Amino acid sequence: MTIAMAKTETETEPATKTETATKTVTKFAAVAGAIEARTPAHRDRAIDGLRALALLAVPTGHWLLGGFTLDGDGALHNASPLAVFGGLAPVSWVLQMLGIFFLVGGYASALSYRRRKSTTGAWLRQRLVRLGRPVLGVTAVWAVLLPALYALGVPGTTLRTGTTLVIQPLWFVGVYVVVTALTPYCVRTARRLGVWAAAPLLGSVAVVDFLRYGPYAQDVPSWLSVLNILPGWLFAYQLGVAWGEGRIGRRDARALLVGGALLFAALLALFHYPASMVGVPGEARTNSHPPSLLVLALAAAQSGAAILLRDRIGALLRRPALWAPVVVVNLSAMTILCWHQTAMLAAAVPGAALGGAVTGLTTAPDSVGWIVARLAWLPLFAALLVLIGGRARAFDGPWAAGTRAARARRAAAGLLAAGFAVYVVNSY
Repeated sequence: MTIAMAKTETETEPATKTETATKTVTKFAAVAGAIEARTPAHRDRAIDGLRALALLAVPTGHWLLGGFTLDGDGALHNASPLAVFGGLAPVSWVLQMLGIFFLVGGYASALSYRRRKSTTGAWLRQRLVRLGRPVLGVTAVWAVLLPALYALGVPGTTLRTGTTLVIQPLWFVGVYVVVTALTPYCVRTARRLGVWAAAPLLGSVAVVDFLRYGPYAQDVPSWLSVLNILPGWLFAYQLGVAWGEGRIGRRDARALLVGGALLFAALLALFHYPASMVGVPGEARTNSHPPSLLVLALAAAQSGAAILLRDRIGALLRRPALWAPVVVVNLSAMTILCWHQTAMLAAAVPGAALGGAVTGLTTAPDSVGWIVARLAWLPLFAALLVLIGGRARAFDGPWAAGTRAARARRAAAGLLAAGFAVYVVNSY
């Protein structure tokens, strides 16, 4: 009797799992179908798909290429596997997709600017406020977290490490705000010069690179590199504006792809640029902060490939099962950018406090075992981002206004964000 019952239970277990899987697939299909039905016919799915790809590359890159070391006091310090495994540098070429993000940002801004129903000033204010709200939210929350975590015994060094990670994506938002404000100028330039409107930006970065890395480098002040920040990131945005204005054709795209790839190879092989597209602790030179000519070469190649593949991407995203995740990622864009480092810290800080040296989480990224373990940690980081994002998305939409309580909440958020900024400045 017992054996028969056990056999029955064993036989029914797979059926239960199958039923659960079937329900999950059915539910996803229903959600995907609803999203498909609500998608306007004129929606440019390729642009949304490229944006989603670039967005997901940001947390993936930070989670894979950023790690921690644990000192004798139990405090976390930033580290990178690239410092030991230089051969992983090509991974950063794939995951460095900010060029694509700025490209589609410029494209979308050009279309939005052309369709605006109000003044240029009103159009800019609307877009800048949309970018600023999530940044204000994450900095205000961290202003509250810092003293709370310190009171719970988290070392001050760990908190400084955490703030470094939190502000990493925020500088990008700041640069994006500036280039967005330049959209009217970019549109006028694109209408006159087409793809060539980006050429002076490339030339400007090349000149600064020659000065800071060439034969006169020892006589050049270190602050000169700052001059690359605006033209370096405006380059792909300007290409996107020209694309949105219909001034980049397939021939131009092929030239961008081939020219960017050749320049990229030449800078690595002949001019000995660092191979990594992200900063490596201990290295004197970095490609991304501020952007070097190598970043622009990669952005040109990526932009050319994106433009050439646009129709294929759009056709692929006609499938509801592929389109639904793209919509979700795009709707969560600022949440992903602002909170993905917090998600990793939500695992690492308790790990350091409770477990000490946890492989792939708080141990030095200096072994193949660390790489394997970090890959295993990625689903947890993603799950934590989803949980945090569920709360943090409240910062993305319009904030309540008009009442005394609403004004008080806004003022409090502003003061907390200012306090976080003061802490960051005093920490470095």
